[in-house]
Amino acid sequence: MTSFEELAKASGLLGFTGFDLYRIAIPMREPFRISSGEVAVKDSLLLKVNGGDAFGWGESSAMPGAFYSSETPDSCWEELSTVVLPALAGREFPDMVSLEEFLKEQSQSAFVRVAVETAAWELLARRRGVSLRSLFSIADREVVSGLAVGLYDTREELREALERYRPRDYARLKIKIKRGQDVELVRAVRQWLPDVPLFVDANADYGREDFATFQELDAFGLMMFEQPLARGELEASAELQRLVRTPVCLDESIETADDARRAIQLGSCRIVNIKLQRVGGYLEALRIIEICSRGGIPVWMGTMPELGIGSAQALQLAAHPAFRFPTDVEPSERWYEDDILMPRLSLANSQLHVPAGPGIGFQVDERKLEQYCTARKTFKT
Repeated sequence: MTSFEELAKASGLLGFTGFDLYRIAIPMREPFRISSGEVAVKDSLLLKVNGGDAFGWGESSAMPGAFYSSETPDSCWEELSTVVLPALAGREFPDMVSLEEFLKEQSQSAFVRVAVETAAWELLARRRGVSLRSLFSIADREVVSGLAVGLYDTREELREALERYRPRDYARLKIKIKRGQDVELVRAVRQWLPDVPLFVDANADYGREDFATFQELDAFGLMMFEQPLARGELEASAELQRLVRTPVCLDESIETADDARRAIQLGSCRIVNIKLQRVGGYLEALRIIEICSRGGIPVWMGTMPELGIGSAQALQLAAHPAFRFPTDVEPSERWYEDDILMPRLSLANSQLHVPAGPGIGFQVDERKLEQYCTARKTFKT
């Protein structure tokens, strides 16, 4: 048994006295577009779990329109409010592993389970008066942040966005690509910002018939190709990796530790992106980290992006020494007109600071929570 699973088994009796589920809508500073869809308002679910002497916060941050995964805010709200939270009411669990197993019995959705699992971990950390990093035996360090920008209709719009968001304030730049917006787009960005470390994210838009595109992109010295092919195309991804020098990074393809193990065995990638939302919480993320570390595969922390709670949870884990590349987690003001976190996530010297304190290190602004709340359900046990 690995050390983190020993911790999960030794976490102690876990019971909940109630749950508060909020649906939050916060306008984004501008629409965020990837190859499969676009979002202009962050529609997220926040969950407060109460445990008598402590509490914890979690977030479910599925994209609307099911353009990243099959889940949506609507489907997650329905499943949490009618299935998962009622099933948890009045139950006690001997440890976190038992809770995780129960959640998997109740829901197949990682975006549903992550809200409860991460909130339960924060409850345990707050109960012990320590940060989540300390609970997971992760040494404190600042987390280096990278800038991610979406798709735009024209190159001029992209250039204007880059001028607004100042890539040189970050440790690297990621741009989204799709069929027809790839090689010449990268060529232009290289001309504008020749000294900025750069990579591309295709969000699974390409197929085997597009390998020549990535062979062209291979000439630009990019850090990685993130998720070039569909999530189930591990064999094809291995074929592509054999054709190019640039590391293939898998994102959507890696939902479980078994996915990571198979991808490494096939040679499907040289880098793995980890999102707590996509994998369902800390335990599965830590399993993936361990498998990748054994296989010599570096990892890095991605984002949906989430609101402040989900971002702060990601930053607690992103200090793990296995994370070798800058995170996609960015300051609150980069994405949103406002946030419900105190203090706001902020950037200095390309780094994101995590305040000292129990749990995620941040507090929820109750006034902002009420301001942006569009629906709420309370469950008492």
